[in-house]
Amino acid sequence: MNDATRALVSGAVGAGALTALHETVRRVAPHAPRMDVIGERALKRSLRKVGITPPKRDGLYRWTLAGDLTGNALYYGLVGIGDERRAWLRGAALGLAAGLGAAFLPGPLGLGRQPGQRTPMTQILTVAWYLAGGLAAAAVYRALSRPAAPETAPIASPLAAQETGRTPA
Repeated sequence: MNDATRALVSGAVGAGALTALHETVRRVAPHAPRMDVIGERALKRSLRKVGITPPKRDGLYRWTLAGDLTGNALYYGLVGIGDERRAWLRGAALGLAAGLGAAFLPGPLGLGRQPGQRTPMTQILTVAWYLAGGLAAAAVYRALSRPAAPETAPIASPLAAQETGRTPA
């Protein structure tokens, strides 16, 4: 597998980990980060600025989810740039940067606060989840970067020779 493919696969796994964590916890925890809502606001605003009517509820959610997965996969794919031994450091830095941006930039960008954000725990969880995505991407990149184990020849045994009628070499 070449470097670009390893990076893209790693980024997709990181994005998938982040999204799975987000989608699972937001359904059960009242103060869970709601980056889906922030993403929907950003997508609606962007589409309106270019004269496109945004889709309604479920359509908007699907478009936002697709955009999040694609954007995060490409972003986390940056874990594959540079020395592979530093993938963990890059994954942590990418996750931390994305998490801090997601936690603290929506307000200044005019996207409002996350629904249910009443405590600093929402921001802490936001940073932690993006960090988890970066670390997942790094783990996959490192695993895919390991050299393949050499293939071993089958072991010749006297029992196998007896069954086939051949003698071991």
